[in-house]
Amino acid sequence: MTKTIRLTVAEAIVRYLIAQRTVIEGQNAPLFPGVYGIFGHGNVTSLGHSLEMHREELPVWRGQNEQGMALAAAAFAKATRRQQIMVATSSIGPGATNMVTAAGVAMSNRLPVLFISGDTFVSRLPDPVLQQVEHFGMPSITVNDAFQPVTRYWDRITHPAQILSSLPQAVAVMLDAGDCGPAFIGLPQDVAAEAYDYPESFFDTSLRQMPRPRPDTHQLAEAVALLKSASKPVIIAGGGVHYSQAEEELAAFAARHQIPVVETVAGKSSLLADHPSYAGPLGVTGAAAANAVVSQADVVVAVGSRLEDFTTGSWTLFGEATQFIGINAARFDAMKHRALPVVADARETLTELTTALGDWSSPASWMTEVATHRADLDTFVSSRTADDGVWPPSYAQLVGLVNDQATPEDYVLTAAGGLPGELNINWMSKGVATFDCEYGFSCMGYEISGAWGAAMARPSGEVFSLVGDGSYLMMNSDIYASVLSGHKMILVVCDNEGYAVIERLQTSKGGASYNNMLSDSNGTGTDARVDFRAHAASMGALTFEVESLTEFADALQSAREAERTVVIVTKVRAKDFTEGGAFWQVGIPEVSERPSVLEARAAMDEGLAAQRPGI
Repeated sequence: MTKTIRLTVAEAIVRYLIAQRTVIEGQNAPLFPGVYGIFGHGNVTSLGHSLEMHREELPVWRGQNEQGMALAAAAFAKATRRQQIMVATSSIGPGATNMVTAAGVAMSNRLPVLFISGDTFVSRLPDPVLQQVEHFGMPSITVNDAFQPVTRYWDRITHPAQILSSLPQAVAVMLDAGDCGPAFIGLPQDVAAEAYDYPESFFDTSLRQMPRPRPDTHQLAEAVALLKSASKPVIIAGGGVHYSQAEEELAAFAARHQIPVVETVAGKSSLLADHPSYAGPLGVTGAAAANAVVSQADVVVAVGSRLEDFTTGSWTLFGEATQFIGINAARFDAMKHRALPVVADARETLTELTTALGDWSSPASWMTEVATHRADLDTFVSSRTADDGVWPPSYAQLVGLVNDQATPEDYVLTAAGGLPGELNINWMSKGVATFDCEYGFSCMGYEISGAWGAAMARPSGEVFSLVGDGSYLMMNSDIYASVLSGHKMILVVCDNEGYAVIERLQTSKGGASYNNMLSDSNGTGTDARVDFRAHAASMGALTFEVESLTEFADALQSAREAERTVVIVTKVRAKDFTEGGAFWQVGIPEVSERPSVLEARAAMDEGLAAQRPGI
């Protein structure tokens, strides 16, 4: 007879999560090391009670905003290269909907986060309850249905027995190399408190690891044949290189077969900047030198990339004759743009591919040509990051100073606005998997919350986050969360007095500057300025405000020596951006009373002539 134990649904969920283990660098570790949580009605009386009873085994870290704590969970997953998963829990109503944006971040970046949200009552006897949104013709819908488009796995538990199948399926999805993404469990208040006789075996310790699917023999053979036909091959290293922990294999593969490597934003720091095959970052926020290499490629090996528009220059960087090999655990990504798919784990595929290629390498003349482009990149970065003696500084100068002081163990993070382009081009990686730019969802506010999550995940080194004034104002309360929890980060607040990068797009496409910079926004308070230093200090951070690059360098050194979160505030030039090297398709009006808009539309149409058909 099956042995059972009578538990509430909430208690069973907590015990099941605690029983899941994984292996990290040979050490047995919890698969779910903690919970980011804000309690409210819907999760405090049942799930919150169970979490308190197991506070040592599954600690809860109190967030200040549900979106922020869930962004921290996504950043934690990125920093651990998907080896561990954090839980994010909220009450019903606005607590849940606050997390939907963070679910979108995890979804677009293929990151595992387990969302557990409170829900209304399955019985509906007390309906409508506080914070319930009613749909007159569909009474079973709640705001938690909003998670469906932004999660890989979604379930609402309406009977205690359902978690016996739902939780293993959720974990399996989050550990699947191809389908990996966030999972959502809706937990109605009455069901969470209900008791059930669960099999004791359900709570047995399970050792979990992400599977590594090997390449199909036929697909691998086709990839070998195509690559051997190439005279100018290029490797695109995407985020999947990190998730597969394939950086060492990528470096060896590129060196042995003499193939240049360009990186996407998600794949940056796959190679160290001093690797002889490193050709730089590609795409819209990439460097012209790297894009020049890519534009000549006859065969492109895309390793773990979803090939978004910022990577491909809206598919203008490659000629129609360019052939692709898509190495990706996700079939959907492997097949994009008529690619020859190799649906498999990146690390295992590179290992088998190099064996099959034997001594083959690309022509020496190709790598010689690539070396000239790499030299151009180094010269360009040096010129952009050099001190020109003018204050305030450019973004690039700030990035260069942080990069100069960074060690191979340090981690740098950013997200929306102009900083992704500045870091993508001007940051030269000293350590593998030490870079996180959230540019899949381009979520303002990720910079601070994400840094908190990364600081929690990183066992050594400093976590630097560069954040604009706009993102800071949008979400900053996790400065306090980092101080409260004791997870130090170093924030560099770059104040350009507005949403300068969007103003740049607005005006470069013929529009007038409007509603982006403080100076062109409606209202009478345009002379009012936020005291970012005082604001950060009020949340417990150590703070500096600098007025020269020398002061900035000194502040960085002091920040490294500090024991808690540090915020460094600096003015930055609003119109001095590092130019990217690729076309980007955006919507520009076909008709307008502004001649500048019509000129921009004509230029856009001209650029689209080079767009590769998406078949």
